[in-house]
Amino acid sequence: MSGSATSCEECLLISPSCAWCAQEEFGRARTLTSRCDLSQNLQKRGCEAHNIESPSSTTMVVKSEPLSSKGSGPTQYDVIQIMPQKISLNLRPGDQTSFEVQMRQVEDYPVDLYYLMDLSLSMKDDLDTIRNLGTKLADEMSKLTSNFRLGFGSFVDKNMSPFSYTATKYQDNPCNGYKLFPNCVPSFGFRHLLSLTDKVDRFNEEVQKQMVSRNRDAPEGGFDAILQAAVCKERIGWRKEAFHLLVFATDDVPHLALDGKLGGLVQPHDGECHMNEKNEYSGSTKMDYPSLALLGEKLAENNIYLIFAVTKRLYVIYKNFTALIPGTTVEILDQDSKNIIQLIVNAYNNIRSKVELTVWDQPEDLSLSFTATCQDGQPLPGLRKCADLKIGDTVSFNVSVDARGCPAPGTQQRFTIKPVGLKDRLEVSVDYRCACGCTDQTQANSSRCSSIGQYTCGTCRCDPGYLGARCECQEGEAGSMYLSACREAEGKQICNGRGECSCNQCLCYESEFGKIYGTFCECDDFSCARHKGILCSGHGECHCGECKCHAGYIGDNCNCSTDTSSCVSDDGKICSGRGSCVCGHCQCTEPGAFGDTCEKCPTCPDACGTKRECIECRLFDSGRLSDNQTCQRLCKDEIITVETLKTEDPNAVLCLYKTENECVMKFMYSEHANGMSVLTALKEPECGAAPDAMTVLLAVVGSVLLVGIVLLAIWKLVITVHDRREFARFQSARCRARYEMASFLTPLPEANCDFKTVQEFNGSDCSYSTKLT
Repeated sequence: MSGSATSCEECLLISPSCAWCAQEEFGRARTLTSRCDLSQNLQKRGCEAHNIESPSSTTMVVKSEPLSSKGSGPTQYDVIQIMPQKISLNLRPGDQTSFEVQMRQVEDYPVDLYYLMDLSLSMKDDLDTIRNLGTKLADEMSKLTSNFRLGFGSFVDKNMSPFSYTATKYQDNPCNGYKLFPNCVPSFGFRHLLSLTDKVDRFNEEVQKQMVSRNRDAPEGGFDAILQAAVCKERIGWRKEAFHLLVFATDDVPHLALDGKLGGLVQPHDGECHMNEKNEYSGSTKMDYPSLALLGEKLAENNIYLIFAVTKRLYVIYKNFTALIPGTTVEILDQDSKNIIQLIVNAYNNIRSKVELTVWDQPEDLSLSFTATCQDGQPLPGLRKCADLKIGDTVSFNVSVDARGCPAPGTQQRFTIKPVGLKDRLEVSVDYRCACGCTDQTQANSSRCSSIGQYTCGTCRCDPGYLGARCECQEGEAGSMYLSACREAEGKQICNGRGECSCNQCLCYESEFGKIYGTFCECDDFSCARHKGILCSGHGECHCGECKCHAGYIGDNCNCSTDTSSCVSDDGKICSGRGSCVCGHCQCTEPGAFGDTCEKCPTCPDACGTKRECIECRLFDSGRLSDNQTCQRLCKDEIITVETLKTEDPNAVLCLYKTENECVMKFMYSEHANGMSVLTALKEPECGAAPDAMTVLLAVVGSVLLVGIVLLAIWKLVITVHDRREFARFQSARCRARYEMASFLTPLPEANCDFKTVQEFNGSDCSYSTKLT
């Protein structure tokens, strides 16, 4: 691509590796573009080092004071939580430079908490609950900071139709005729009741005075109140050197921008403070509700963390808001706000356990990429936040900056890097190194250029109508001796068919698609790869048929992002540890895993173990996640409790585990078609019932008796067998004795013949009979 450069400035823009030789006698006689090359190549071709123009990007730290370790006390006004504080960059386009930013959240940092409460009729029981909130909350917060202040404000909705009751009979009492609660105050947009103070008893006093109101539609005007609480800094009393918490308690959805048109309010919200002498929002019936973008902008400007304290049915809606409004978190509020203190403490701990950097006023021609190094010391490319931190932990971020082009000469840009919710910031000033030093020696009407051109950086810039290395030709001159110099190679078209040859040079045609350029008109800025019809995907520049991608993008058409922030799951792992991040999207490699960050995997070996922790912390407030206050952040699945678990669903996985009490907890894990993970769990673990004492006693006695009887039966059987054997032996002996006696007493007759005696035994009477034959 260096062949397309005809000046030092063009050469520097092609690539950060390109250098320009400003030496007067260099290269072939008619070659203008050979001056742009790699620095080592230029030196090999005879260009002296001091004539080579090749500036590089530089970084200079202007101010860097050390990080603080403690927030309150005599040094609270000089607390530093980001280092360095000022940096100056000198950028050459395409030459990336980087610097390191360190962050540490100090201990015992002052806290300002403003409690903003929905006082519509449905919140009456909540109002009764928080009447002594100030003292209890101060006691809990004193464990976290020694410098705590508390304020209070309330809201309902715009006091106009169709948002509120405006008929004459409802003007003083919107609850007129409402049997369940017949008396209430007129509705209002926002009312500031107590500026931030360390006298928490005053909070209790103000809450005691409040009464609920009644509006007509379900949504509330809470976003009006949030914006006023954020921008009316003097009225609210936000301290510059404090951690700002805005607790927004409600039991319904908010009105958003454009809803005001229902009441004829067409003027968009201007984002300014509009508080009258009564400390009420005076623009409630004049301007529309604020948009989410405006709300996020004003909260960030004033370093305010917003905590949505909402009922369980609204959790998903407000959770989606947190993705659009930086520095916000959402917690589940009980129906009567009984858990409000623990909710605030949990939210505070959750906020303080993470650090996130934002960029303000980033110039369009600059690309920034972040690499986070959190408490484990492992670099995480593409991330600008760290979570699960302890107060006092130091984390670092490597910030790479790349300039895509050159602004007008003398332009100086600035941008700011700041942590979400904190006043600390890093200011970065940017200068551009787009000009060559040799341009300072430019000679007008130089004799080297036939006195009809400027001599600069070793080349001539001819006046209009003249061409040539020394401006020796006029446009229109042509001849056979010139045409051969306009062919890129023998047999090719003159100027590649995209220009005319004049005085040894190609004059490229103009094109409606873009610019044609190069020594032989071989290059253009429109013939590169496209993605969805967009040249270089809109993330790169086309140079001579090749996409030159901006920082943070790669690929032939620059459609592949190297940013991995969209691949980070809620547990801080890339693709939940079940896949790899490719072009900003997770490609799941674990069989059965799916979801934007591979977070869903019912069939994975660790599925039951992961969901078990959510069951423990969400249902029983126990387990590892309950201890470090990350339950709500990591466990977003819907949990349904049942008395009896049905296991017929083939798409669900049955999980069970043994609890600390040796009981068995069972739950089913499934994924619905809408992408939601659902856990169906038993209300209580299954435990074996304790046996009845009488039953145990009878069982023991019965067992002993049974064993005794069996032993006696065995003993009786053995004795009987033994006796029968002895009796049989006795009978046999007795019979033998009688037989011998009979043989002794019976004489044999005398005869002269042979005879044989045969004795037969009669077992019935133990007798013998003798026969002679």
